[in-house]
Amino acid sequence: MDLTPLTAISPVDGRYAERTTELRRLCSEYGLIRYRVLVEVRWFQALAGHPELPEFPALDAGASGFLEELLSAFGEQDAQRVKALENTTNHDVKAVEYYLGERFAGHPGLAGRTGFLHFACTSEDINNLAYALMLTDLRASVLQPLHADIEAALAELARRHADQPMLSRTHGQAASPTTLGKELANFAARLRRQSAAIAAVRPRGKMNGAVGNFNAHLAACPDLDWAGLSQRFVASLGLEPNAYTTQIEPHDWMAELFDALCRYQVILLDLSRDLWAYVSLGYFRQKAVAGEVGSSTMPHKVNPIDFENAEGNLGLANALLGHLAGKLPVSRWQRDLSDSTALRSIGPAIGHAVIAGHALLKGLGKLEVDPERLAADLDAAWEVLAEPIQTVMRRYGLEQAYEQLKAMTRGKAITREALHEFIRGLDIPEPARASLLELTPATYTGLAAELAARVDE
Repeated sequence: MDLTPLTAISPVDGRYAERTTELRRLCSEYGLIRYRVLVEVRWFQALAGHPELPEFPALDAGASGFLEELLSAFGEQDAQRVKALENTTNHDVKAVEYYLGERFAGHPGLAGRTGFLHFACTSEDINNLAYALMLTDLRASVLQPLHADIEAALAELARRHADQPMLSRTHGQAASPTTLGKELANFAARLRRQSAAIAAVRPRGKMNGAVGNFNAHLAACPDLDWAGLSQRFVASLGLEPNAYTTQIEPHDWMAELFDALCRYQVILLDLSRDLWAYVSLGYFRQKAVAGEVGSSTMPHKVNPIDFENAEGNLGLANALLGHLAGKLPVSRWQRDLSDSTALRSIGPAIGHAVIAGHALLKGLGKLEVDPERLAADLDAAWEVLAEPIQTVMRRYGLEQAYEQLKAMTRGKAITREALHEFIRGLDIPEPARASLLELTPATYTGLAAELAARVDE
């Protein structure tokens, strides 16, 4: 069978292929090869014309232009050629070197210089930088825009419903009222904090040889400041140089990034479950989409499937990212290959995260508040006013304030009339009594509306 979205084994490339198309350029096998080619060419250029390497004179304009065109025009056919060479070499990075050697052979300014391709490099010099560039681009062009859209949608809903009273539920039971906007603002604020943590992670890289000591470099050219050149080269790629490594860059920064992503997505998971529950309570209706079927047997159903889809994919994303964060910084002695195969799951991990994010956004866009349902719940929970009544009683020195309200309300449905009768019998100043008599579950929301309206501050 041909590989299509219908025959793909993974839903990332199959059922949900339309949601992950943007990832193919970055974290597919093609994407990894393209980043490797970029690193190999940039290292070649960094060596050219160095005063301590007279054997490798500076590149002329023609050679430089050829290299830039090679990078900008690199496409699927080029990657296929690399894979064909790998079938012989059984080594993916060496195949990239041989591919570039083939391309250089046809250019008079480069044909005699292929010895400086992959010069003094171990494959991990190329790989660690390729993955660092991949994750840098994934963060900037995929994850951060998606996160910004989610946070903006939440903030907009928070502002729009800042004043909409809602019964809280602590331990699943009726509790002090809030507003719908404030509850959404809570999530927006939490997500923004983790967004800052994701953005703060600084991708690191190394270019220091087989075990991190520039052994071959010094053997070939002992007078060149290899440590300085390496630092400048890694920094030129937009990465932070790491001078202390074994054969591999230790991946600690990747663990930091994946842990931060996991924290962000745990909050999304919490949000998905809360929104699902609010739909179940009837606080939200969902816009019906023409042609969609909610149930194969119950025609009336409009199920919260987007939040369920998000929940399932967030769990898969975090399972993979959590494994990578725990596994990648661990390597036997100076090198083992267990990280190499694990790193190839970056695409599926981010893929599930992207699928979840788009599902959640879709679900947010279908929500419609039902004010009548929210009001009915509040009006059936007058017992929540036991808290302000006993607090006012405490202020004015009435004894056993908490205990009196506990005996009156705990585990009981209390009516407005019963509470008002209790309030009228209290020995408190008249203005305080009037304020309590004016209070309703719908107006007992504290600063919730104000906090929700300030969600962008």
